[in-house]
Amino acid sequence: MKPFLLSLQFILISSFLLAQNTGITLTGIVVDSVTQKALPGSTVTISFKGQSGTVSRSDISNLDGKFIVENIPSKNEVTLQVTSIGYAAIAKKINLTSYVKNGNAINIGPLNLSVQTNTLQSVVVSTQAVPAMKFGIDSKIFNVEKNIAAQGGTGVDVMKNIPSVSVDAEGNVQLRNSTPQIFIDGRPTILTLDQIAADDIARVELITNPSAKYDASSSGGIINIILKKNKTIGLNGIASVGGGTPNVLNGNLNLNYRAKKFNFFASGNYNRSEGASKEKTYRENKEKGIITDYFNQSTDNNRLRQFHSVRFGADYFLDDKTTLSFMQGFHNGKFASDQKQNQEFFDADKVLDHTGVRLSTSDGNFKRSSSRLSFERKFDSPDNKLSADITYNTGGRDNSDYIVNNFYNPDGSAYAPVTRVRNSGLTDEYQVIGQIDYSHKINDNKRIEFGVRSFYNHNKSNFATYSIDQAENETKLPLSNNVKYTEKVNAGYFNYANGWKSFVYQVGLRVELSELDGSMIDSNLNFGYKFPDGFKDLNYALFPSFFLTKHISESEDIQFNYSKRIRRPRFWEVNPFIDIDDPLNISQGNPALKPEYTNSFELNYYKRFAENSGSFLGVIYFKNNVGDVTEYSDTIPQSLYEELNNAAVSPNAILSTFINAGYEDRWGAELTLQKNITKALDLTLNTNLQYTVTKASVGDLNLDNHGFNYNAKLIGNYKIVTESSKLFNNLGFQLITNYEGPRVIPQGRNKAEFSTDLAVRKEFFKKKAGALSLSVNDLFNTRKFGTIYDTDDFYQDGYRRWSVRTIRLTFSYRFGDADIFRKKDNNNNNNSDFEGGPGEDS
Repeated sequence: MKPFLLSLQFILISSFLLAQNTGITLTGIVVDSVTQKALPGSTVTISFKGQSGTVSRSDISNLDGKFIVENIPSKNEVTLQVTSIGYAAIAKKINLTSYVKNGNAINIGPLNLSVQTNTLQSVVVSTQAVPAMKFGIDSKIFNVEKNIAAQGGTGVDVMKNIPSVSVDAEGNVQLRNSTPQIFIDGRPTILTLDQIAADDIARVELITNPSAKYDASSSGGIINIILKKNKTIGLNGIASVGGGTPNVLNGNLNLNYRAKKFNFFASGNYNRSEGASKEKTYRENKEKGIITDYFNQSTDNNRLRQFHSVRFGADYFLDDKTTLSFMQGFHNGKFASDQKQNQEFFDADKVLDHTGVRLSTSDGNFKRSSSRLSFERKFDSPDNKLSADITYNTGGRDNSDYIVNNFYNPDGSAYAPVTRVRNSGLTDEYQVIGQIDYSHKINDNKRIEFGVRSFYNHNKSNFATYSIDQAENETKLPLSNNVKYTEKVNAGYFNYANGWKSFVYQVGLRVELSELDGSMIDSNLNFGYKFPDGFKDLNYALFPSFFLTKHISESEDIQFNYSKRIRRPRFWEVNPFIDIDDPLNISQGNPALKPEYTNSFELNYYKRFAENSGSFLGVIYFKNNVGDVTEYSDTIPQSLYEELNNAAVSPNAILSTFINAGYEDRWGAELTLQKNITKALDLTLNTNLQYTVTKASVGDLNLDNHGFNYNAKLIGNYKIVTESSKLFNNLGFQLITNYEGPRVIPQGRNKAEFSTDLAVRKEFFKKKAGALSLSVNDLFNTRKFGTIYDTDDFYQDGYRRWSVRTIRLTFSYRFGDADIFRKKDNNNNNNSDFEGGPGEDS
């Protein structure tokens, strides 16, 4: 019932709000007057006299600094106001007749802003809040600062509250039911989402169908995480501290200092959480369709996760068009868990045969380091630039487990001898990524861009498993493996964009040469792939893209796009290591796995409502995945069971691995509506409808499946602004409700999920410098992740849940004072090299 209500709300609101706009459209770009860099998040307001007084219309500049203010009447003179945090505001009258008119559009940019040299209390001049979300034809941008439910948490908490994105029990994300590539500041990362502090994230950008400019290995789309880096003059920062239950503790500090030709930034973060996970599994084992026995399993797991990170860097402005930047990050963490698993084994008549108790403890640590050196050179306009960077990521992880298995008869006597297992693993990895990009805007419509990229990744994993007898003697088991692999991808791309009348198009081609070379050191087994492997496979190296946009009116656009992408197997999918953490559900990688290729089509309709009151984005899409990498499960082979007997693996265990399906087709429609209902209330509703057909087989076993699923997410923000009550003034509320319907997989389906998060935020002190946030994740204790497998050999129904309801209280404070640096410069008679620097009044 819940998803139907959400969908009904969506249809009613959408039908009511889809109205036409008329008038002139004003466009442009907001840039830093010194560096000529685009200023995203700037508020551009156009005011004019209406029949009942002054009327204002606004827009927020996107990541490229561009803005669109629509539905402006044909008047000669209007008032322009531009504000951006850290910059002096512009407020002036402009005469529209002095600009060249292109149809109903007028370009009034670029608009140059000078940095603000006053204290923090003076630089926050914007009277209009930055929207929590901003939609475009090719991307969606989400302002994380507005996501109060995630404050004090990690990147996983951020993703839970973003439309189109779903998060499973392990923290893995999906974008429209596909696995996306995670970027940090536009580049790949070896960090996982739970290793990134939510308080370090400024924005999240979703790109569902990337162009040829982006990595071809982004068949599931791209989630680009933009980290915070302020450029306000002087010393500025944000500090936060928080705590909650179960045993939650977090702290974060972001600092920035800008003076003269330098901009320095640094941040530190600590995040600790404990929690209890619960799992339940019900199994029917079959032989020729007849049930032979039953099995029940219940698991309780108490876990600890502890992360801390440090990130720092600097920008050096060589001149007003050239910037050299460096960033360094260190991320460390610890994992620990204490698990108890109760097992019940029944015969075909459901009579209890024996029971089992499995006790395990686990400890792990990880270290990550990321370094990046970047260069950017702008030419005669902000749209013509050359950028280059090199990134070096390195890290490692070690873990150990101790497992004890006990089995009992129904009367409590021993059913089998006690078995004990010890695991020890070590993983090391490093990446080197180099990239050069050039873009040149020839005129308002014509643009070219091209670039090259080289990616090298080396990974080594050594895992050992030992059985321990009663005399504490250890015997190494076949589970042990010693694997290493290298992955190399060299790429180049070219995009050409132009316009004709009301159409804008872009064509692009990316060429990627990829190679994976892996080996199992102890057994001399080699695995991997190379594409293209000769001219006959040249098609596998070519990745075209095409975008065509039709400008319907000042407030409406329609776009068709196509791209070809690749999904390369991940390390754990090709690593033949066998994971026995759950003795009834074990997993193993497949060294023979090959990449899958995706042909992706989208038809987008985008409408912006009048008075900057919201927007609507409708998407119809189709994805054809050739050689789709999918999970396959079967009962454990007798030969493998005999090899693993000392590890106490059940003879009825399910072995999951990965295969290349013939293909998977997905037809879908995604509807996203953002509406400012009042000045205090805004709603965002996202619905994704999808029909999936999978064609797959293993030997003579047919794994074909098909089915329909849909997801719905509602995000509501309400803020009280009143001068009559200090207690309720600047008190904000956020409610996030998410439903994910059942979804087919080759041998069954994922079960439906439903959850609700609630957060309250109170702002206080001068200029809202302080804030106190209270968030409750999984308000109704309903977040579960379940899967049903139904095959000829077994039927299994199970679910898993992590961290049953988390409550977190976080206090944050913004601070800054540029005057002390200006006074110091004046005392030294040393003025800034740039206009608007700390040695001058602006």
